[in-house]
Amino acid sequence: MPYPEMLVAPMRAELSNQGFQELKSADEVNAAMEGNTDTTLVVVNSVCGCAAGSARPGVVKSLSGTKKPTKLVTVFAGQDTEATAKIREFMVPYPPSSPAVALFKNGEVVHMVERHMIEGRTADMVADNLMAAYEQFC
Repeated sequence: MPYPEMLVAPMRAELSNQGFQELKSADEVNAAMEGNTDTTLVVVNSVCGCAAGSARPGVVKSLSGTKKPTKLVTVFAGQDTEATAKIREFMVPYPPSSPAVALFKNGEVVHMVERHMIEGRTADMVADNLMAAYEQFC
């Protein structure tokens, strides 16, 4: 059963207010990802503490540099179940993880930040990790 929308709305807003496109269905994921050659940052958002304390703030901070992805999209695990399952198909061979952050280039995952790389890390550490990937791939 999905989390209530009123619970996740503020967590969604942390990313959507920064320009992330929310993908709430498998069709929206397909439209955003199939044939996409842009550098695309995908955030699998979550209600967990590491999403709140490290992932979302780290992702937002990572976008403050000069190099950044062209396209920003997000799904919400535990809420947008169909969209989350579909985006995870694009992230293979990485196992399901939430929160998670994937950088795509030419339709391929070129950098992945899984939950185990977020837990116990600060938002600054997550941001630094992503900014290094942007320097290399964007």
